[in-house]
Amino acid sequence: MKSTRVWWPLAGLIAGAVGLALSYAAAALLHVRDSPVVAVAEGVIALTPGPVAKWAIDTFDTSDKLVLVVGILAVLAVLFGWFGLLARRQWWAAVTGYVVLAGVAVVAVLAKPTPSLTDLAPVVVGLLGWLVALALLAEWLRRWELAEDVPGPADDALPTRRRFFAITGAMAAVSVLGGLTGRIAGNARRKAEQSRRLLRIEGVTAPAVPDGVAVGVEGVSPWQTPNDAFYLIDTAIIKPTVAPVDWELRIHGEVEREIRLTFADLVRREITQDWITLNCVSNEVGGDLVGNAWWSGVRLAAILAEAKPLPGADAVLQTSQDGWTCGTPLAALMDERNAMLAVAMNGEPLPIEHGFPVRTIVPGLYGYVSACKWVVDMEVTRFEDITAYWTDKGWSEQGPVKIASKIQVPADGADVPAGELVCAGVAWFQHTGISGVEVQLDGGRWQPATLATTPNADTWVQWRAVVDVTPGEHQLRVRAIDRDARTQTGAVADVVPDGATGWHTIDVTASS
Repeated sequence: MKSTRVWWPLAGLIAGAVGLALSYAAAALLHVRDSPVVAVAEGVIALTPGPVAKWAIDTFDTSDKLVLVVGILAVLAVLFGWFGLLARRQWWAAVTGYVVLAGVAVVAVLAKPTPSLTDLAPVVVGLLGWLVALALLAEWLRRWELAEDVPGPADDALPTRRRFFAITGAMAAVSVLGGLTGRIAGNARRKAEQSRRLLRIEGVTAPAVPDGVAVGVEGVSPWQTPNDAFYLIDTAIIKPTVAPVDWELRIHGEVEREIRLTFADLVRREITQDWITLNCVSNEVGGDLVGNAWWSGVRLAAILAEAKPLPGADAVLQTSQDGWTCGTPLAALMDERNAMLAVAMNGEPLPIEHGFPVRTIVPGLYGYVSACKWVVDMEVTRFEDITAYWTDKGWSEQGPVKIASKIQVPADGADVPAGELVCAGVAWFQHTGISGVEVQLDGGRWQPATLATTPNADTWVQWRAVVDVTPGEHQLRVRAIDRDARTQTGAVADVVPDGATGWHTIDVTASS
């Protein structure tokens, strides 16, 4: 076996790293949001079956999604090493491998909304980087092998060997330089964050928490959820970073008049503000994917009325800047509820993670059919003519929220003193409202809880109750009653296809 054999996989790996680094730098320099690796990673998420996608999104937060990117890079490392081995005897096979990988990246990029030739440029740069780097390394490896084949002193191959290692070092340096260039040039988030901090929107005011909304029990979620504590659910590996000056919304489809709005156009309109609770369809009974904030934006009803939807239209297909889609009932965007294009959250411009510069908020609907972050396109259409991201994965077409309640105090499994036990938590049913909450101890009679006040039907409400517990183990349940006198069902249902149901139940142990 020739001494050069072990270096062919390294050559393939180094060449692969050069191509990836150059593609990353090209994406940053050309202001393309998705480098090829990120485009492929988000493509994997898009093609993942619904239950698996739900588990992954519920389980992993934004940073943990990078595990997928790391996994893709690990697979690529193995393939690059293999291509290096192939190049030793079958150069065409290595080239074919690189072309196939580039083809996968092209498919992922073209799957994004409104792709352009610029979006494909990083893929082309990466492919050329792979081929040129491997050609140079392979040339000097072959010279090394030829030098070893010629009879003579063992050190005759030394100059060629040194040249190979010098080129390998240079290629590694190019990889590092490409990565640093991409890092420096890829400052879109920094620019967007800077513009967000400097942005002042007339009509947006700081929130003033209404009196009487808290029951005063430690352990209950704050009535106003801070921005950094608000739950996050999305499919983006890298959050879109759109400066307000670059944002535009197109409203089109089955309308008499197509509308295009810039950010300046939008915020010149009347700003509406309201307390609105959002909760995710993936929220299990008693889960934490729920929060309440002071949202500021422009009502969609007036904007859509200007577009004049055609008779028969019943849906709006919303598209995010990263390509995520949802189908929203047109009626919910045009009725009396405060559906809005939100520009601020708790008195500040939207955080990037929550959709800066503009997102959609629709009280009474789960986010998977309404809450489009980084929204850039709204097509007025019909449900029979469209599908969207989550409906393609088994969720229902329309997603009105379900009445829900949970116990936060005491915690499940807590040890409590016997006697009077204070129970507390929250309940919500946006666009309808909560009129009552009841708790049950050990399957006995339902006891009414005391409710805090709320400013509207679109927010959650805190509740408090006192029950008498004797020493031993006990079970507590809670249910809510809406303003139409309907009681929350105890029938247990999974989050798929349109939200979980059931009474939140906890166990406690009382001691004397």
